[in-house]
Amino acid sequence: MADEVQRQIYNLILNPATRDWERQILVETKENMAERSFNSEIDRLASELRPLAIRNNLTPDVMDFYLTITGEPPIDTHDKLAVHEKKDPPYQERAIFAGGCFWCMVEPFDQLPGIIAVISGYAGGTRKHPTYDEVVTNTTGHVECVEILFDRRKITYQQLLTIYWSLIDPTDNFGQFDDRGENYKPIIFVANKSQRLLAEKSKADLIRSKQFKKPVVVEIREAPNFWVAENYHQDFYKKNVRRYRSLKRSRNIFLTVQQVKKAIRLILKKM
Repeated sequence: MADEVQRQIYNLILNPATRDWERQILVETKENMAERSFNSEIDRLASELRPLAIRNNLTPDVMDFYLTITGEPPIDTHDKLAVHEKKDPPYQERAIFAGGCFWCMVEPFDQLPGIIAVISGYAGGTRKHPTYDEVVTNTTGHVECVEILFDRRKITYQQLLTIYWSLIDPTDNFGQFDDRGENYKPIIFVANKSQRLLAEKSKADLIRSKQFKKPVVVEIREAPNFWVAENYHQDFYKKNVRRYRSLKRSRNIFLTVQQVKKAIRLILKKM
């Protein structure tokens, strides 16, 4: 048992998907085992991982390891991968929007009537099953985005587009707000001809409104494969309330200033 656990710790340390702070805890455990008892170190490791485990905020392989050393059953969570892979019923449609960090793109849609699920993930690149650590290097071509499963009988794609435009800076092609880099570019991924027509019209309407001094640079692309992000990214606004509020506050300040500037610009145009 001890040898197998040590082997798993070693593999997790080498695993590129392991987050840095998880790796640091594992390395400390591995080093301490040379001087301290195996059981005491495993107990210490479990206690350090437990606060994040109960919030389902560990990377998948580390979560599996945690469950192995504690003997606890898998934590009951909403399986976003299963929801993503499930066939759409006739009334259901999907929208994919990229608008900076996907942590802040979930709540505004998730609270609306007719929304079945909002899933954080990656799209636009060539690598299959990319990890978060790979995407943030800006070498895979993917952007962070959300896939929205919605009931067409209760909410329309046009309504989702209206919300999307209100959440982003459509003139920034090098990221969004404090999030900089190709993986944070704003993109609308369209699933069919109807979505493309609506997306292009909404973008054209925004340009004609002349609300912005700078060009509207949001791309409209065909929807590629959507890869569901690691579980600790899902429903971030529920799992990490304090940090999410801080991120949301920063975004809202920028958007409020942007709205004021637009209002002033429109008033001046009418004078």
